[in-house]
Amino acid sequence: MTSLEARVVDILRESPTLMRVLRTARDLDLPDWLVFSGAIYQCVWNHLTGRSPDYGVRDYDLGYFDAADISWDGEDAVIRRVAAALEPPLREQVEVRNQARVHLWFEDHFGEPYEPLADTAQALTRFAVPACAIGARLEADDGLTLVAPFGLDDVFAMRLRPNPDRGRARGFDRIVANIQARWPEAVVETGQDSPIAAHRS
Repeated sequence: MTSLEARVVDILRESPTLMRVLRTARDLDLPDWLVFSGAIYQCVWNHLTGRSPDYGVRDYDLGYFDAADISWDGEDAVIRRVAAALEPPLREQVEVRNQARVHLWFEDHFGEPYEPLADTAQALTRFAVPACAIGARLEADDGLTLVAPFGLDDVFAMRLRPNPDRGRARGFDRIVANIQARWPEAVVETGQDSPIAAHRS
């Protein structure tokens, strides 16, 4: 485990709300699940900028992977299970999606083709902004598994750059604007690659 990974783990454990979501997902035993995106990197940014852990976190993205049932009804049943395990207002803030069926609706919603995923972690490689591509899972032994396909340098630098595998995706400017409205410390850069990382602590 690198020093940056250890820092992320320590920071995430300091967020009671995030840990509640992680424990709930673990207890529900969803297949190949991760909590990712804003709930994770924004928690780190709040720590770096001296804000409260929940500042600016609009939702908690909970992805799981069930290729055996890619129906809308199947996903809706999981959404209902997760909702039943949480109390308001957190119940309304957790957004659950089966990553095995994202390719069925992504192009209609975002205007870009989307190849089927092999697992939940692969979804992070498609994110428009590498700094946003970080996920976490709480294991049975209370260890935290981190997945960060572009590494953690961008997260700690609060650096916003296009995914090197996608270029300047259609949603990049909108994502940057939304982030900088809440974290004006975030800086926009382009053209810098980061190493692959996926580790457990």
